Amino acid sequence: MNDRVSERVETIEVAEREAGMRLDRWFRAHFPEITHGYLQKLLRSGQVRVDARRVEAGERLEAGAHVRVPKAARTPRAGSPAAKAAAAPPASKADRDLIESMILYEDDDVLVLNKPFGIAVQGGTGTRRHIDGILAGMADRFGDRPRLVHRLDRDTTGVLLVAKHRAAAAKLGRIFQTRSAAKTYWALVKGVPKPPQGKIEAALVKASGPEGDRVRKARPGEQKEAMHATTHYSVIDRVAHKAAWVSLKPVTGRQHQLRAHMELIGHPIVGDNKYDGGMDLPAENIEPKLHLHARRLVIPHPAGREKIDVSAPLPPHMLVTWELLGLDPRRFDKDDG
Repeated sequence: MNDRVSERVETIEVAEREAGMRLDRWFRAHFPEITHGYLQKLLRSGQVRVDARRVEAGERLEAGAHVRVPKAARTPRAGSPAAKAAAAPPASKADRDLIESMILYEDDDVLVLNKPFGIAVQGGTGTRRHIDGILAGMADRFGDRPRLVHRLDRDTTGVLLVAKHRAAAAKLGRIFQTRSAAKTYWALVKGVPKPPQGKIEAALVKASGPEGDRVRKARPGEQKEAMHATTHYSVIDRVAHKAAWVSLKPVTGRQHQLRAHMELIGHPIVGDNKYDGGMDLPAENIEPKLHLHARRLVIPHPAGREKIDVSAPLPPHMLVTWELLGLDPRRFDKDDG
């Protein structure tokens, strides 16, 4: 490679721990500021390659493979798609107050939020107000543009991890990719799972339907598109045979994984219209909202300090349901939940 080309391109070797990772997820870990749309443009134009080959975003990487990345991806030019994605108008006072009210933990590197019900984490079709956009408009508050490290569905509440600068985002992204983050969710599900503790292993594929995008169990012949997914569950308490309060610990982090897995074992999450949990609620007066809450996150600190260990209290609609059903969230401290 001549010097002029090398100034514009860098090559990164895939580490052993990253073997089997999809290219788009690898990119998210190494270049969290790059949007999925911009990555697709780089792939289509051949600017991103693996071992000199043109590839797609879903390419599975092998240890030792060499990913060719244009240096413009690391420092986007003004006016480029990545730069436009990073630009954001200043957040309004109401939005700033919202973010401040959500903060559970903050230091120089990390921000942990308690996400409320009904607000999107990222933008999408028809979604203009979202946490990622608000944070982008608060760079003056945080000293840099905060970056999401993982995602929660619009109607899922609870612990949401945010990096306060690029270096922390890259380190936390790698921690998530190596499954060194321990996540615990609380949910109310229909019926009572048997046995009361178990593991759900079911590969998932995306499927479009009348209610929008969802995931389902992979069928024979769909192995190439299937995403391996594993969830551990445990019944904490029950309401006769009508419902159960469960603790869910995902090993993998697939879209809608917990919602799809609980439906697969016949115990959909209460209030989940997309996965058969929206009808026949276990008691009258239960709000028809998704009863899924990211309760706790334990993760190594990106700066090597003590582990981050944060728990989020139940949101208002779930607290009302717990009281209605005679469940007591105070019987468990964070070490038990």
